Amino acid sequence: MARGWAAGVLEKDQELAVSGPYAFTRNPLYLGSFTIGVGATVAGGRIWIGVVFLAFFIWAYRGPMAQESKRLEERFGEGYRRYRDAVPAFLPRLTPYRPPAETAPARTRFSLARYIRNREWEAALGGVAAMGLLALKAAGHLG
Repeated sequence: MARGWAAGVLEKDQELAVSGPYAFTRNPLYLGSFTIGVGATVAGGRIWIGVVFLAFFIWAYRGPMAQESKRLEERFGEGYRRYRDAVPAFLPRLTPYRPPAETAPARTRFSLARYIRNREWEAALGGVAAMGLLALKAAGHLG
């Protein structure tokens, strides 16, 4: 759900996203992926799966998160630096970030068209497939 919300708010490379889920964490798409992975890990019922998932997640996302932060700072300057200093990179803050009025970008609301343009429907299909496999496993149809 967090991934979908984030994808429906994000205008990639056009505007600094600071509203919606971006008001709580700078990387809601990655947080959503992490949450999905933790759910799958717990459903798998094996501790080693969790260890492998955590190691892979850190390996796969640590670099891109740092690169994105650098790119956003270059593109949006002081507005991004204020945002970066106030909003955690991963774990969400408890209250939404409110940028100073003079530097606030337009507040972007969720848009289904944006969700589709950002191709988040692909992740949703993957989630539906995973839930289907878990249902089959729970029903005893999978080993």
